[in-house]
Amino acid sequence: MWFLFSPVGSVNRFNTPLHLPSISVKLPAMKNTEPKYRQLLESGELEQRVKALNALLADCTVCPRDCHVNRLKGKMGFCLAAANPYVVSVCDHHGEEPVISGSRGSGTIFFGGCNLRCVFCQNFQISQRPKYFRQFELTTAQLAERLLYLQNELHVHNLNFVSPSHFVPQMVEAIYLAAQQGLKIPIVYNTNAYDSLHVLKLLEGIVDIYLPDFKYFDDDSAWRYSKIKDYVPVAKQAIAEMYRQVGTLVLDREGIARKGVIIRHLILPNDIAGSVPILKWIATELSPEVTISLMSQYFPTHKADRYPLINRKIRYSEYARVVEVMQNLGFDQGFVQEMDAPDFYLPDFEKEGHPFE
Repeated sequence: MWFLFSPVGSVNRFNTPLHLPSISVKLPAMKNTEPKYRQLLESGELEQRVKALNALLADCTVCPRDCHVNRLKGKMGFCLAAANPYVVSVCDHHGEEPVISGSRGSGTIFFGGCNLRCVFCQNFQISQRPKYFRQFELTTAQLAERLLYLQNELHVHNLNFVSPSHFVPQMVEAIYLAAQQGLKIPIVYNTNAYDSLHVLKLLEGIVDIYLPDFKYFDDDSAWRYSKIKDYVPVAKQAIAEMYRQVGTLVLDREGIARKGVIIRHLILPNDIAGSVPILKWIATELSPEVTISLMSQYFPTHKADRYPLINRKIRYSEYARVVEVMQNLGFDQGFVQEMDAPDFYLPDFEKEGHPFE
């Protein structure tokens, strides 16, 4: 359901060719080297990062909400999380961007809870239903065991932490514990981009691939649909910091991402997301060489039926306009979902087994 930018054009289900520039010769390749967190482990710096991040939990400033609750004593702020992480699903996910999923899948860890309240969240079962996700509480040692399972048993290409912003200390401690036992595959930070700048700086050298979703370019829309008043300035700052740390995307010899930023953007009906100014900001403030992942999978789920402007799938005209702007801005590295994506990307976390199968 993804296609690369293609010089010969790709055809969606409306049989309309999309003439996009080539990605295939642009991305640099690197040798299969160990992630930098292995070096941080050997130097003792990784342990120091764990201590610095865990200290934030006593008066929580882990994300920009700055709730100032003592999570170590069981208090909960906006994200509805205390000291231990909620790990709802651990699986080999084959539906991410091709350079993330590859042939063996991305080792995906779905956290429960969230620091946003998106009314159209496709993961609402685990992001906004505490009575459900609280049954999946783990210790960091138990999470570390699952990371090693993904690497050693499922042989995934990477570890992909989904919605990690409120669980960064626990995530890093689990990585630290697993690294002591041989963890050595890249770390993917799969985020809504509402991330603390201070915390991101503590992640430098730990995260190999940042996968932020730049959701809105208008704070009024962010408030109406995700209950956050300062999303835009925070997301800009966070994404700029991610890019500073890891730069543009680099692949290994198998064509799998080893390092860099992929910025996702979900097109919303009636241009609620501000897709064009988002793409212009990325091109001018970062670089048109940044890898873009343009997503058409919007589906009006959860509470979207209460909001008329987003109570439908996107139209082909909305999709084609954003693709054209992306091309005109000089982006030539990335991925575009086909228009039938909403039929394939709705997980069910309450069923037995894999949420996407």
